[in-house]
Amino acid sequence: MDLGLYYEASALDRPALREAASTIVGSPVDVAGPGGWGPWVDGGAWLTVDGTPVDLILRDVDRVREQCRRARRGEFAVHHQTGHPLGYVDIAYAGEVATCRPLVDPRGVLEELRHGLDPYPAPLRDALVEQLRTAEFLVGGAAKVTGRGDVAYLQLCCATALMWCAHAWHADAGAWVTTEKGLVPAVARLPLETQDFASRATAALSTIGQDLSEPALTAAVRTVRALITTAQESLADGR
Repeated sequence: MDLGLYYEASALDRPALREAASTIVGSPVDVAGPGGWGPWVDGGAWLTVDGTPVDLILRDVDRVREQCRRARRGEFAVHHQTGHPLGYVDIAYAGEVATCRPLVDPRGVLEELRHGLDPYPAPLRDALVEQLRTAEFLVGGAAKVTGRGDVAYLQLCCATALMWCAHAWHADAGAWVTTEKGLVPAVARLPLETQDFASRATAALSTIGQDLSEPALTAAVRTVRALITTAQESLADGR
């Protein structure tokens, strides 16, 4: 469970936050300040409340506001961030705003931030579908190493390509993504005909490394390429 705290940089009282968190948990809690968990995860604390793990996550409201504006325009970027092997896709900030359940928001900050995020912005949907070109490029790189036994590179290319496919499917369904965890399996729950993308993607990735022969690796890459092609053909014209 995640508990988000939206703050203004000039008003964040970290000692008071640490005291409040410690009171709730019943033991001392160290709260990482802005940037303490990396440039995009930002900061926060790991809490256990009544036996339930709760991640307290900090979000700079000005930074979130800018990412929401960019998401509405169909703009996004991928940033290096520990714990995010695909990279941190910065529209996650907009996704958090769009899908969270406000507990306390006396100034209506979240209501303001959510403007234009529901329904899912069409420009963002189109931008993520366009990202399938990156997936196509990646699987081309994987195809070049099937005879070299470079399984790590091949798996990385294929997994990343399939995650971008999953992003495109979610965008077409108007479903916000906030993390790559569970991203590929979640495609199966979208109200779309994805031609069994999730199970086929999982099967393709699971076979890579079981048989290191060139024919086996080539077949796995061919499956990944077919999944990319299916997504491109299905999503090319919009909905």
